[in-house]
Amino acid sequence: MPNIIEIRDLTAPELDAYARLTEAQLRNKLEPEKGIFIAESTKVIGTALDAGYEPVSLLMEPKHIDGDAAHIIDRCGDIPVYTAQRSVLAKLTGYELTRGVLCAMRRPKPRSLEEVCSGARRVAVLEGIVDATNVGAIFRSAAALNMDAVLLTPTCGDPLYRRAARVSMGTVFQIPWARIGDTPADWPHPGIERLRELGFKTAAMALSDNSVSIDDPQLASEDKLAIVLGTEGDGLSGITIADCDYTVKIPMAHGVDSLNVAAASAVAFWELRIR
Repeated sequence: MPNIIEIRDLTAPELDAYARLTEAQLRNKLEPEKGIFIAESTKVIGTALDAGYEPVSLLMEPKHIDGDAAHIIDRCGDIPVYTAQRSVLAKLTGYELTRGVLCAMRRPKPRSLEEVCSGARRVAVLEGIVDATNVGAIFRSAAALNMDAVLLTPTCGDPLYRRAARVSMGTVFQIPWARIGDTPADWPHPGIERLRELGFKTAAMALSDNSVSIDDPQLASEDKLAIVLGTEGDGLSGITIADCDYTVKIPMAHGVDSLNVAAASAVAFWELRIR
């Protein structure tokens, strides 16, 4: 039986995950096994459940209980289902629930670089990409275009951030991912060396005089390739570009100097896929 609880007190501590905890507090870096993240929309929540993620509680408008969230509630057992009208939920969360349903879920145990790269031949590396929309869009492209894993430098945004997971359409729960190191000092060194030890050649996506075109046959012929994408503003650091095995450009027309990193990732993943 679902445990339906009507919200009467916005300050109730059991609602903190939806209202008062920062992203850092939700991640709980000191005790990752106690970390929480928020999944938004029935599709994203359903994909997380399919992948084995553990739900803690649900938050939704009453109309969703017997409506489009009924199957999610059934799958979640007797966890609390907090409910109130849309205006009350907006006051609680600080934003409109455009997708209608939120779920607090337990964060998984972090996976290692070596674990997610075991058997992988094509991986994406995100250097310092912090915009949640871009992170989610890159994950969606990586899943759709058959990347084996996504690797994030220590300064990269959190794939389990609510907006990132929503934009990814839940693919952050499907494609393996890991961080390359724990502090900024771990990238690009020794991160690039760790990739090389695993047999990967590295391809820095950047416009420079030394770039090779993305359709260069040598790139496609590499057995294991790590496609390195840079931050939204400045792109990849000069140190990263210098230390990668290739610098790769997507040829531009009409005077356009570059693509948004999410769009560039989709082009790169398609062109450099295993054929």
